[in-house]
Amino acid sequence: MEGTNDRRKRIRRLKKLILGVIVAAVVIPVITSIVLGIRVFQLQGKVRELEERIAAIMQEEEVTGVYTTATVEESPRNMSQKEQLLEEGAKEDIGNYQKQVYLTFDDGPSRNTDRILDILKEYNVKATFFVVGKTDEHSVRAYQRIVEEGHTLAMHSYSHKYEEIYESRESFVEDMEKLQEYLYQITGIWPRFYRFPGGSSNLVSKVDMQELINYLDEKGITYFDWNISSGDAASGRLSTETIVENCMGSMDSMNTCMILMHDASEKDSTVEALSEIIEKVKDRGDAEFLPITDETVPVQHMKAD
Repeated sequence: MEGTNDRRKRIRRLKKLILGVIVAAVVIPVITSIVLGIRVFQLQGKVRELEERIAAIMQEEEVTGVYTTATVEESPRNMSQKEQLLEEGAKEDIGNYQKQVYLTFDDGPSRNTDRILDILKEYNVKATFFVVGKTDEHSVRAYQRIVEEGHTLAMHSYSHKYEEIYESRESFVEDMEKLQEYLYQITGIWPRFYRFPGGSSNLVSKVDMQELINYLDEKGITYFDWNISSGDAASGRLSTETIVENCMGSMDSMNTCMILMHDASEKDSTVEALSEIIEKVKDRGDAEFLPITDETVPVQHMKAD
């Protein structure tokens, strides 16, 4: 009888031990998960705090004293863009050169616009930017920087969507005026220069291009095509060497050189080619770089009636 009682006690102790192990196996992971969860939450809070501090520091470094611009009231619409630029302190370096070279960039702004502006500033060269409509903070600062650094801010449509822009005269006017008003509100510059998406000789417009050209002429807006193409509009990455060759190859045969380039985000090779193009043009000794102004003789594939 005594042996039976001992055996029962051992069985009860064994059951308690097994139950304790099971409880521990369940409770310990739960407690560990809760502790780790609390710790992760605390770390996430610290990470967010650090990210906010870094963002604040970067924003302060980007905007402090760099992208100030004239207010709308200080730049009335009846002034020419050249007058507005000169009023802001921009000066044209007009000398006795045989060739005038106009670097023009379409489709920006993008991350490459700042890189291009840095290069132009390094070489003290002014250019023309035919921009599209973008509302993000980086693009807004890019529009302002273009103006502040003495370049010409010009229009290349708001949406750059061919099927919408060229659907009708009304859709073209709406798109162009939207961009013109937008740029004016941001920079105080009332843009007067335009480049048709695809050029004035494009074959996609459902509207007679002559009708659109006449409209721009009525509004006092001058449109510009190009007579030298860098070739970077092609899909895919064009080599730096090819871009340089395309830009320099035709320069001997013309005195007004309107060079088509692009500053879209994927055009890295254009940025990489820019310094070499500038140096080669300067080495000629017979050419100067100019931004488009009201005095620039336009290069046009078609003329207004």
